[in-house]
Amino acid sequence: MSDTRIEKDSLGEVEVPASAYYGAQTERARRNFPVSGIPLPDRFIAAVALIKGEAAAVNEELGIVPPEVAKAILQAVREIGEGKLAGQFPLDVFQTGSATSTNMNANEVISNRAIEILGGQIGSKKPVHPNDHVNAGQSSNDVIPTAIHVSAYLAIVEILEPGLKLLAESLERKAKELDPVVKIGRTHLQDAVPVRLGQEFGGYAQQVRYALDRLVAVKPRLAELPLGGTAVGTGLNTPPEFAPKVIARLAKRTGCPFAAAPNRFEAMAGKDAAVETSGALKTIAASLTKIANDIRWLASGPRCGIGEISIPSLQPGSSIMPGKVNPVIPESVLMVAAQVFGNDTTITVAGMSGVFELNVMMPLIAYNLLQSIEILGNAARLLAEKCVDGIEANVERCEELVEKSLAMVTSLVPKIGYDAAAEIAKESVKTGKTVRELCRERKVLPEDELREALDPWGQTEGGIHAGGGAGG
Repeated sequence: MSDTRIEKDSLGEVEVPASAYYGAQTERARRNFPVSGIPLPDRFIAAVALIKGEAAAVNEELGIVPPEVAKAILQAVREIGEGKLAGQFPLDVFQTGSATSTNMNANEVISNRAIEILGGQIGSKKPVHPNDHVNAGQSSNDVIPTAIHVSAYLAIVEILEPGLKLLAESLERKAKELDPVVKIGRTHLQDAVPVRLGQEFGGYAQQVRYALDRLVAVKPRLAELPLGGTAVGTGLNTPPEFAPKVIARLAKRTGCPFAAAPNRFEAMAGKDAAVETSGALKTIAASLTKIANDIRWLASGPRCGIGEISIPSLQPGSSIMPGKVNPVIPESVLMVAAQVFGNDTTITVAGMSGVFELNVMMPLIAYNLLQSIEILGNAARLLAEKCVDGIEANVERCEELVEKSLAMVTSLVPKIGYDAAAEIAKESVKTGKTVRELCRERKVLPEDELREALDPWGQTEGGIHAGGGAGG
């Protein structure tokens, strides 16, 4: 038996691998774009297939596709969703800007598998035609942007939001657990007045809660689908009722509030919703950068760094230095954030590449947007489970740094004035004595007032001389 078969398209005959479910147009694109070896994500392909399946059901209802053909198409679509046709979508991300090649890849795979299900010959286009049946009522130009929105929305719901919720909850628990621990604050990488570990971690938790709010804000535009616009937004060659019915089925199938775009010309020619979503992802990445960086700095050491907290030891940190353990999870998060920043730039450039009635960088948008969503979700989950959950305070170290800090003198300013307080700070630097020791030597305040003014806990509660300790 030959290892290839001959298929035909509008340009003529093409040799296709005999075992492939894809056909002539996919094979041409596979040969035309050997650029990166990076295919479009499985999640995106699944979204394209999902659209094809719901379209087949509606086309059967409208009398456009025979019932037996629609049934076979739906089975093929289910198999794609289950991963049974993995390897049949080989096309490079860097292909035609409309992703027509990927749309036809899906049409051909679904068509040939449906033909096989019905007992026909793969490659014959009978009794299931990739264009006339699988692509009925559709165009690459409305299917691909619809798939971008569907796949991105589902990825946010299934990966990113759960990861961020897990991280927010972990940080909130840690904030409560560590709240009794007073440590030195830092501004400009220099010692500042005291703060509680719980207050720091509460700030991190709030950043993550705002990250979730940002996703809520962008999701309504992402839920708008341009399906039904066909080639340029006018809806040529599709019944008026086709798209509303397909979109309603997509919403029911996924449980997501998908709706028809109020203006299909905007939704097909512009990719502002994707750019907006990427902007939210960039902001989330910036938040995670702040959190991960703080954690690794606070855990630096263990002997010669800040060392106010300890994070879980997950793996040896050096091939040459025995006993060294690195903050591997925060570092991973930082790299994820860097990738998201780069993806956002790419999506921005791609998003402004709508020319007249069509954006011509849609595969690039799909790939980068989905990657950002998925890696951010995974990074947030790992940061929670493998780092934050296991953080412990090094209480003695925190107390030591607070007592040695020059910034302790700040709480004396309302009593003795800025200049007198500054002189004590200078003397502390010169002699190595603590602020407390110098204040006692100089008898700047009665002992009870001094104790209240220099009470670290009280300084974390604001106000003037807010003493009383953790229990008071």
